[in-house]
Amino acid sequence: MTLPRRKMIALTGGGVVLAAAAAAGGFVATRSPDTALAPWQTAGRYDDPRLAALSWAILAPNPHNRQPWMAQLRGSDELLIWRDGSLNLPETDPFDRQLTIGMGCFLEVFRQAAAQLGFAAKPVLFPDGGDGPVARIRLEPGGRPDPLFAQVPARRTNRNAYEDRLPPLDALRPLASAVITEASKVAALRTLTWEAMRIEMATPRTHLESVRMMRFGKREIEASPDGIALRGPVLEALMAAGLLTRKGQADPASGEYAQALAMLKSAMLATPAYAVITTRGNSRRDQIEAGRRWVRLHLAATGQGLAMQPVSQALQEYPEQADLYAKARKLLASPGETVQMLGRVGYAPRAAPSPRWPLETRLIDA
Repeated sequence: MTLPRRKMIALTGGGVVLAAAAAAGGFVATRSPDTALAPWQTAGRYDDPRLAALSWAILAPNPHNRQPWMAQLRGSDELLIWRDGSLNLPETDPFDRQLTIGMGCFLEVFRQAAAQLGFAAKPVLFPDGGDGPVARIRLEPGGRPDPLFAQVPARRTNRNAYEDRLPPLDALRPLASAVITEASKVAALRTLTWEAMRIEMATPRTHLESVRMMRFGKREIEASPDGIALRGPVLEALMAAGLLTRKGQADPASGEYAQALAMLKSAMLATPAYAVITTRGNSRRDQIEAGRRWVRLHLAATGQGLAMQPVSQALQEYPEQADLYAKARKLLASPGETVQMLGRVGYAPRAAPSPRWPLETRLIDA
């Protein structure tokens, strides 16, 4: 059932959601997708150091939680890392830039995990050119542990509203191209990032790309532990009451769509600071480096008790975002630079981890 907007707002405002949550208390208590979250608990429990490092690397942040990485073990100390092109985002990431940044996040967490085990990961990026593997990596003795690695199991992408107070950001400044706290710039970025999100949701093909990747509740998350997981007591209660459906999320005329838009806006506008990653070029290697820097930034923020969330819709290279892309570049980059990542930073309630495919599903037979 798809409810009209006014009916949806009346029901949620009138307490139907709270009543549904209370009635479904036993239901939601059993709804944690434990299997899909297991990789967060089992990371590192492999004898082969390559597998142990990979089991940490699959926890890295990545666009739409696509988890596009694949690994092929070679010999006793080498592996190839591939990006699965079947998991592309053709509408919102038409040039695979963001997915390549995600691969950079993966490679950096792999490096840190290998170093923790006493190995140096020696990567050769794109050894066969752009159409081959992303990296060939050889493990050699002698890695030096990275203090940021301690934050890998605690790192989360946090989409909640952030508190209205500036966090101490000095430790983050060396890792980002810019950390923005100036009130006028923060206000401009709130407007920019929200307008870019609104455009993405108002553009049918880009919005439907996200809707197709929504996973509604435990059963769908366990079956496909990728994409956008919709879970938790309130969302599960809405699903149980028929107030949260894929059809409703896809329909701009529905109350569900309006409610989702309002919730997103409320959270995104509650942002006290932003962090920016830029590069001088925009090659695949630049994008990999941007990913390495982004995950290091996120881990450092986690260590300070800070929340982070990418809000890079204005950086996406499809026509409807062109004007905002130009504004973002003018606001955030020097001439000739590419803005690779833009993210919210602040204090927020702790977020749940994102589901993950088990490591064994990301391995290619030699």
